[in-house]
Amino acid sequence: MPFYHTLGQIPPKRHTQFEKPTGTGLYYEQLFGTIGFDGMSSLLYHTHRPTMVKEVLESVDMTPKLAVEKNLLSRKLLGFQIDSKDDFLESRVPLLVNKDLVMGLAAPRQSMTDYFYKNADADELLFIHRGSGRLRTLVGTIPFEYGDYLIIPRGMIYQIEFDQPTGREADNRLLYLESHSPIYTPKRYRNHFGQLLEHAPFCERDIKRPQDLETHDEKGDFLLKIKKQGALHSLVYASHPFDVVGWDGYNYPYGFSIFNFEPITGRIHQPPPVHQTFQTDSFVVCSFCPRLYDYHPKAIPAPYNHSNIDSDEVIYYVDGDFMSRNDIAPGHITLHPGGIPHGPHPGAMERSIGKKETAEYAVMVDTFRPFMLTEQAMQLDDGKYYKSWLE
Repeated sequence: MPFYHTLGQIPPKRHTQFEKPTGTGLYYEQLFGTIGFDGMSSLLYHTHRPTMVKEVLESVDMTPKLAVEKNLLSRKLLGFQIDSKDDFLESRVPLLVNKDLVMGLAAPRQSMTDYFYKNADADELLFIHRGSGRLRTLVGTIPFEYGDYLIIPRGMIYQIEFDQPTGREADNRLLYLESHSPIYTPKRYRNHFGQLLEHAPFCERDIKRPQDLETHDEKGDFLLKIKKQGALHSLVYASHPFDVVGWDGYNYPYGFSIFNFEPITGRIHQPPPVHQTFQTDSFVVCSFCPRLYDYHPKAIPAPYNHSNIDSDEVIYYVDGDFMSRNDIAPGHITLHPGGIPHGPHPGAMERSIGKKETAEYAVMVDTFRPFMLTEQAMQLDDGKYYKSWLE
């Protein structure tokens, strides 16, 4: 994320002595960077060495089990049918995968309290569909609620803390992406300095940056689960992972609410890229939000049929009445694979004519490599969506 941020105490000059106030030695500097020394980075100052591995425990293979590797059927997955589980990581259900990306859903009942987590393979995007709480990290805390995207760069140590409801079972629902290339804001909405431009559908004021830096000066046994090369490794560290006294830089987690996305509209129907919110080298993420419809006197607000030749299109339905689809509810996921055209359902084009606005929320992911479906995805597949365009 190309926005400078700093929290806590830092020395006036990089890579110089930074003494502890107690006279017990120096703080330990760590460069937290990406793409070697060429990408965005932050400098962190730890109370204890961040390298003190005390014990190595088990490793668990997390490779998704594939059911369909070559898919040419449009599909609808009934996402709210996944089972809730207590543990955050165990609740994550991978559904669609390729070499660049894992896309899945999670329904965790409890906060992450017994361990810390680091994804060393991928940047993560968490979309909060239901629930609220805090993303606690070694560089600060980000409160989250319904509609928030949380972008967590690879290598970031974190815990998820959910607000617990009173008198009923927790109903936390998350969409998650694991990206093997960094997740950025769209390049066309930034100038060459990295600042978001005037025509961008959101700006820096909308970004939720880490606050309330936690600094724990504790030694003991601290369980850290690290995902690397598709395996989940459990390590015990000799000091608390949240021991940073200060940091500055550009590489850190942040939040952005879908409710702060300002749609771009026009006299005739605008193509999906105007809804783009994030980009990588291998896929894009778009936000469909309430907006005024096209205002040409003969406009057709429903999208035109279009061919998916270069990409798979996936839409996760969040809320409202999605105007181009029939029989869609919150939590559904539609997959429109590359190689065949798709478009509005029968009746949707006609229904849209003369309408002034839409009130829908959805998250779209367009990939440049085909998705494969996991065994869990096939358990959610309604089995008939591909026929739903027949009159």
